[in-house]
Amino acid sequence: MAIDPSARIHPAAIVEEGASIGPGVRVGPFAVIGPQVVLGARVEVKSHAIVTGLTEIGQDSVIFPFANIGDVPQDLKYQGEPTRLVVGARNRIREGVTMNTGTEGGGGITRVGDDCLFMTGSHVGHDAQVGNGVIMANYAALAGHCVIGDEVIIGGLSGIHQWVRVGKGAIIGAVTMVTNDVIPYGLVQGPRGQLDGLNLVGLKRRGVDRAEISALRAAYQALAQGEGAFMDRARRLGQEAESAYVREVVAFILAETDRSFLTPG
Repeated sequence: MAIDPSARIHPAAIVEEGASIGPGVRVGPFAVIGPQVVLGARVEVKSHAIVTGLTEIGQDSVIFPFANIGDVPQDLKYQGEPTRLVVGARNRIREGVTMNTGTEGGGGITRVGDDCLFMTGSHVGHDAQVGNGVIMANYAALAGHCVIGDEVIIGGLSGIHQWVRVGKGAIIGAVTMVTNDVIPYGLVQGPRGQLDGLNLVGLKRRGVDRAEISALRAAYQALAQGEGAFMDRARRLGQEAESAYVREVVAFILAETDRSFLTPG
């Protein structure tokens, strides 16, 4: 066991032999830290939280009560093989959140970036890849193998189907089921998620130049109403695009995927 002398561990906590506890870490009463866990500098694990499995938690992250981080995948194909969960820095993991390790068939690792907020009861499934600055509201859930870009917001009680990709800066409304890929900066809402425009509020809040926003709006219209199939429209758009944001959308559409796309209505 490697416990930094500056770490503060409550006498009622359980830190199993083999765990690595970094400087300034705080572990509250009745928390459980498994034998293969690595807690980075200044991580706080509050009372009754569980961190287990082959799990790394990045510096300055906070795990709130009753979260279960790093337990085995909810996948019947999982046979106990060693797989991992890697969580980046400065994440806020609220009460009752669950995050599972990967599976051998999915690459063996679930990964979460930096500066994310996972609200009460949200779930990150096996082999998911979550970017930086992501917000998952209360009881939102990612199924296995999802890929979530940077600065995505997922509304409460929403679900993302397995293998779905959600592009950077997209927003998913509350109580929404997303079964197909979402383009970067897209706005999805409705019980059976529909692409209903662009996340214009998010773009403006991030200070994106007005000309870039106008270019994205024009690109969205071209994808919605241009000639030919959706993929043909995207290819034409890529040949004409001068905006870096539009090129990012086109690259996302033309990349390899296991799902179809939510297309503009």
